[in-house]
Amino acid sequence: MKGFVIAGTGTGVGKTTVTAALLAALRARGLAVQPFKCGPDYIDPAHHTALAGRPSYNLDTWMMPAETNLRIFHEAMRTADVAVVEGVMGLFDGVNGTSDEGSTAQVAKLIGLPVVLVVDASSVARSVAAVVMGFRDFDPQLRIAGVILNGAAGPLHVNLLRMSIAPVAVPVLGWFPKLPELRLRERHLGLVTAGEETWNSEQVHQLVTTAETDIEIDRLLTSCEILAAEVQEPGVPESFREQAPVLIGVAKDRAFSFYYESSLDALRTTGAELVEVSPLGDTCLPPSLDGLYLGGGYPEIYAEELSRNRSFLASLREFVGSGHPVYAECGGLMYLAEELKTLDGCTHSMASVLPLSIEMLDHLDGFGYTEVKLLDDCLVGSRGTRLRGHSFHYSHVTRAGEVSRRYQTSRSLGNSEEREGFSVGNVLASYIHLSFAANPEAAEQFVQQCRQSKAVAQ
Repeated sequence: MKGFVIAGTGTGVGKTTVTAALLAALRARGLAVQPFKCGPDYIDPAHHTALAGRPSYNLDTWMMPAETNLRIFHEAMRTADVAVVEGVMGLFDGVNGTSDEGSTAQVAKLIGLPVVLVVDASSVARSVAAVVMGFRDFDPQLRIAGVILNGAAGPLHVNLLRMSIAPVAVPVLGWFPKLPELRLRERHLGLVTAGEETWNSEQVHQLVTTAETDIEIDRLLTSCEILAAEVQEPGVPESFREQAPVLIGVAKDRAFSFYYESSLDALRTTGAELVEVSPLGDTCLPPSLDGLYLGGGYPEIYAEELSRNRSFLASLREFVGSGHPVYAECGGLMYLAEELKTLDGCTHSMASVLPLSIEMLDHLDGFGYTEVKLLDDCLVGSRGTRLRGHSFHYSHVTRAGEVSRRYQTSRSLGNSEEREGFSVGNVLASYIHLSFAANPEAAEQFVQQCRQSKAVAQ
C-alpha cells in the first residue's frame, strides 16, 4: 500500500490542481486511488470523488481524535492501492501559531505519510532553495518526499530551479505548467461545487497527460510505501444494530452538498438508511422518511428557485408539523428560515420552519473550528455534552423570533462565544458543521430520535 500528502507552502499555490492531476493519472493507470482531504473542507472532496471514482474522506486532527482519523484512513484503504491526501492551507498551518494542531503536517505524521511539497514557482528563481530548505528543516519528524514546481514558465525555468534546489538534497519530482484552462471557478466559499462544475473528460485527459509528462510518478510511488493496519469498528451499542433501520432524507443537489463522508457513514453505522432528496428538483419529501438532514451549500445562489418550489416547501412544513426530527447545518439553517435576503437586495421566502430572517454579507461572518456545549437535551445529545465542528459562512441572522438556543459555542479563533443552535419542536439548526465521526454520540442520538418518531407514527 502506498500513500502521500500533497501539501503547499501556503494557500493558493496549486495543491488542488496538482492533486487532481495525480488522482486522474493514477486512476488512468488502473490503480484504485483513495482520496482524502486534510481539514474541514467539504468542496474539494467532492471534486476528488468525481476524479477518483471513490468517496473522499476528511482527516482532521482538531475535530477528531487520533484513533478516529486512523480508523477512517485505514478503513478507506482496505480496497485501495494508493492514498492521495490533499493538505489544507500551508503545510504547518493549523489551529494556532504555536503548534501543529490541526495542520497538514500533523495528519502526515499521524498516518505516517511522506509529503510532496507544492511550491509556487511562477515568480521565483534561486530563492526557491531557501523556501524548500526551510520547509525541510522546520520539523525533523516530517519527511519531504519531494517538490513539485507549480506554475513554472517552461523547461528553462524548471532547469534553473532544479539547479537551485540541488544543494538542498530534496528531490524535484516534476513541475506543472501554467494552465488557466484547467482552473475551476471560485466563489465566496471556495471552488464551485462538483455538482455544478468539475473537470470534464477533455480536461481530465489534459490533467493525465501533463502529470505523466512532467511529474515523475514512478519515482514518487517507489518512495511512499505505508503499512496497513488493523482497525476497530466504531463502538455502536449492540441494541442499535439489532433494531430496524430508520430512513433519513439527506438534501443533495446543486444548492445543498456540504457533507463529511465520514458523518454519513456514522449515521449508517448507527442504523440509518440515507435517501437523497432535492429541495430544488423534488416536488415533495418521500412519505416514508423518519428524519431529515439538511446540510450546507449555496442556497443563496439558488434562493429564487428554492422559493418557487412551493410544493416541496409545503411538504417540508407538513413533515415538521408531524413531529419528525430535522437537523440542519449552515445552508440548511438558511433554508429553514422565514426569509433570505441576498446581496442583490432581493428577499426570498424560505421554508418558514424557524422564525428567523437571514441576510447575506459580502464578507465572512463566522470562520473557524468551534466547540459546542449543549445547553439542553436536543437532537444531537444531552445537556452538557461537548461536540466539535467548524463554521464558515457569509450570512447572519438579522431577526430571531420565539426560538430556543441549544448551543453555547466557542470558536478557536478569537475565543468568541455565543448562544446558537436554533430549535423549535423537533427541529435543530445551526451554522456549525458537526463531525458525526468525531461525535458518534451525536449520530446515535439523532438516529434514535428518528427511530422514536417512527414508532409514534406507526
